[in-house]
Amino acid sequence: MTDARVLIEIDARISSIRETIQRLSQQASSASGAASETRLADRLADLEQQLITLQNERDALS
Repeated sequence: MTDARVLIEIDARISSIRETIQRLSQQASSASGAASETRLADRLADLEQQLITLQNERDALS
């Protein structure tokens, strides 16, 4: 049962990160200025790494 709860929590975090990535991607397309673009790119890279980590955790539990 604990594994099921952990999987549910991981799936919720994955969903949240995907939504944030989508929102930031939309913002990046309308961002102006190198500093804004760099910040958004760094944030997206961080979120993508978090997503990969969570997906690997989920796969390990499945």
